[in-house]
Amino acid sequence: MTDLQSYGLRLADPAAGAASRRGGAGPSDHKAVTVDGRTIMVPVHTSGAWRSPFVAEAPDASGSSTIRLKGIPVASIRFPKAPRFYALQTLDGVPYAHIATLHSADVLATTVLQTCIRYESRRKACKFCSIGQSLAAGRTIAHKTPEQLAEVARAAVLLDGVKHMVLTTGTPPTPDRGAQVLCDSAFAIKAAVDLPIQGQCEPPDDDRWFARMQAAGIDTIGMHLEVVTPAQREQIMPGKASVPLSRYMDAFAAAVGVFGRGQVSTYILAGLGDSREAILEMGERLIGMGVYPFVVPFVPISGTPLEDHPAPEPAFMQSILQPLGQMLTRAGMRSADIKAGCGKCGACSTLASYEAA
Repeated sequence: MTDLQSYGLRLADPAAGAASRRGGAGPSDHKAVTVDGRTIMVPVHTSGAWRSPFVAEAPDASGSSTIRLKGIPVASIRFPKAPRFYALQTLDGVPYAHIATLHSADVLATTVLQTCIRYESRRKACKFCSIGQSLAAGRTIAHKTPEQLAEVARAAVLLDGVKHMVLTTGTPPTPDRGAQVLCDSAFAIKAAVDLPIQGQCEPPDDDRWFARMQAAGIDTIGMHLEVVTPAQREQIMPGKASVPLSRYMDAFAAAVGVFGRGQVSTYILAGLGDSREAILEMGERLIGMGVYPFVVPFVPISGTPLEDHPAPEPAFMQSILQPLGQMLTRAGMRSADIKAGCGKCGACSTLASYEAA
């Protein structure tokens, strides 16, 4: 699975199986694939995936397929079916799939604000991010209202058995950095359906937002570092780097005090220039604070400045994930204990597999 997430997967029939995802905020250019009973997100639209040594045969009527490596069958897989809620639309004609999407097998995810002050200037934008692509392509809308999100969340639970939800957002030009829209969204969703929610945003200007977010119905919070060394942060995401690491650390400590140990997490993208040692050093520091460091392999997305940047080699990922998983196990912080969010889902990384190793 680690190899698949680094190299990607070539599809003998690109149109078959569950829908894949192009562009947007967060993980993209992926397709959900179930391997040995576990659903992971595997790159299928990247240039690296087109050169991958792994090829998936066209699936049969049940969605089952076989992965071949140099023509030799190496694994049986299954593509999850498209969710039933994708067939619905709001009364004003917005497709549910434009409001929220299914990640992995049972996670509902949405970008509440599909615009971002960082993305508006290519000079300041995160060089790996494609938040504007899905909006420009007409696959989503700029601002999902609380009412729309509540409607879709309820349908996803009732029709497709969704277990938890991720609310992320582009950063608005306000000091709360998106915390307010997350509060409004979560409050409406929780009024409609009992669904654990993770909220994701940059650290707000005031730590009192964490208590407000929890009171609104947000169960866990993610504040994503992505890159852990200051020089790399300035180079890869110059706008976001204006929020210093020291502010992130203060915000992590405050958020753990509200949400609890293991219910605060951060995304770290391995393969963007941070060394193994730097990532593990940061991981150890975060775990000591009670923050779950969700390390995922960088996936170069077409149309971004880093579209030709290579994905990390599987050996590099294993050299990080194995000791990190052991750190988490020793600390008693397991992905299974997270109430909602990316760390609990675990589909974009094989980190959870190393927790049990």
